[in-house]
Amino acid sequence: MAEAIDKMTFEQALERLLKVVTALESGDTGLDQSLALYEEGDQLLKHCRAVLDQAEQKIRLLTGVDVEDNPITQPLPPTAAAENDSVGDRELGVKAKRTTGRAARRPAGDRAEEEEHLF
Repeated sequence: MAEAIDKMTFEQALERLLKVVTALESGDTGLDQSLALYEEGDQLLKHCRAVLDQAEQKIRLLTGVDVEDNPITQPLPPTAAAENDSVGDRELGVKAKRTTGRAARRPAGDRAEEEEHLF
């Protein structure tokens, strides 16, 4: 399975990941199948992140234009991509915690009031 995932395009892996998430969220799978789907989803997520990391490394920063109006570019520093990824993960983690459970099913006004009193 891992070999097949490694050969998937980003779009194929993302589409399969969405199907895995939908299946897990439906609650219609047994424990063994849920664990297998979870493991597959984890591998798909790692593959998608790796593809995105490679794409980020190809991005070049526009630093200006020369006298002939040609763009002057430089490679994106590898640390910038890593810093953005760690911040994004934390933001996703916080957001995921706030949108799960009973609070996610309540109207937005009710959740906002509850979130103000979290601490």
